[in-house]
Amino acid sequence: MKFGFTLPNNFGVENPHDVIALGVDAERCGFDSLWVNHHILNVGYVHERLGQAPYHDAMITLTWLATETKTATLGTSVLVMPYLHPMVLAKEVATLDQLCGGRLTIGVGVGSLPEENEILGSDYGSRGHYSNEFIKVLRQLWTQDKATFEGDFWNFQDVVSSPKPLQDPHPPIVIGGNRGPALRRVAQIGDGWHPLGISPDGVAKRLQVIREEAAGFGRQIDDFPVQVRRDFQGLNLEIIEAYESSGATDLILSCNTGDVEQIREIIELFAGEFIRS
Repeated sequence: MKFGFTLPNNFGVENPHDVIALGVDAERCGFDSLWVNHHILNVGYVHERLGQAPYHDAMITLTWLATETKTATLGTSVLVMPYLHPMVLAKEVATLDQLCGGRLTIGVGVGSLPEENEILGSDYGSRGHYSNEFIKVLRQLWTQDKATFEGDFWNFQDVVSSPKPLQDPHPPIVIGGNRGPALRRVAQIGDGWHPLGISPDGVAKRLQVIREEAAGFGRQIDDFPVQVRRDFQGLNLEIIEAYESSGATDLILSCNTGDVEQIREIIELFAGEFIRS
């Protein structure tokens, strides 16, 4: 089992350098991966949690983190695709993958906050179809010298996007979500699955659905990252072993607080019990 740590860039920590420092601490403690959260506006449930407190940008935080770390995988948990443009993101990710030595994993999802979609001018109802095309456009831009795509949201021919990512063919695209449409998206076009707050039993049941769906698309997912994101709270050896037995390959852990010292203590305690032992 691998362990990841999710930075509290989404919990109102005033000084972003404190957020970065926690990622550095987690790498030093032996965590395999470091992750950032993504929203653009403090609306809906984000505003209920933060009010006017900062929610630091995902890609900028990840870029700064890349300069302060050396070995940990760096990931997004998860980028909300309907808030973004794939051509802009393709260049950002490719550039960062070059700079960090090929350590990126790109977690993506469709989002669940209609208010944010409306303000940003993104249609909430079509977010699934938009996101499916988004992933395909990313892959075309990353793997083709002259990319061509024909869809409902994007149509282009012989488009050059450079640089390409350092990783060949590109950074893994892991897909968030626990419901049917997300599972089908994982099975059809995902490089991995990145569910949130799901039990070991839920992992096993949904992973079977993903495997069956993937077979229908002519894919096999035996060597497939299953990165379960959940809280540190309540985690023990028995639960970790249950996740491992369910098919999970990684536990991506987070603290529901912006208290930097408390988070640092939790990281140290967890590492001492489960990583360094």
